[in-house]
Amino acid sequence: MRAAILHNNLMHFNPTFSCCLKPSFQFREKPLKDFDININRRIGAIAAFSLVWLAKDSISTKLAFGFDFQLVAPDQTIEEAESGIIGHAQALLQVKELIESESWGQVQTAVRKSSPFLKQDIYTIIQQKPGNERPLLRKLYSNLFNNVTRLDYAARDRDASRIRECYENIVMVLNEVLSRL
Repeated sequence: MRAAILHNNLMHFNPTFSCCLKPSFQFREKPLKDFDININRRIGAIAAFSLVWLAKDSISTKLAFGFDFQLVAPDQTIEEAESGIIGHAQALLQVKELIESESWGQVQTAVRKSSPFLKQDIYTIIQQKPGNERPLLRKLYSNLFNNVTRLDYAARDRDASRIRECYENIVMVLNEVLSRL
């Protein structure tokens, strides 16, 4: 009798299988991927910002000794410029000893250290001069610092003849600039 009851119940009990429904964990899969992408983007953005923020202290002219030849109004008075110009010019001319010893890396470092200060001093003094004197002084100023840049490139290339030529030009133009200021 049991078999008959089971057999009869099975006939009336038609189980329905749904093969199209996905388990609930598969529905969360896509939102989790979007969530991970957003988190990865945030972490990447935070890491990039942190790197720039922390690296700003290590990127300075003290470490890089890079040229800063932009023409901006200096935060320097004419008295400060006039008192410092001779010392900065002498510091630039002291690279002659390094040129003679052919230590090109030190030549580059010394030129990059001393030329921005001299450049700022000369620029400040030129701005205080009358308008009719400025064009000639600006031309000399440009010629001087173009030779400084050429000297730096020649030292990088270890070209002794070009280095000496640029140094001689720097001395000549610097003497002319100082005599006119």
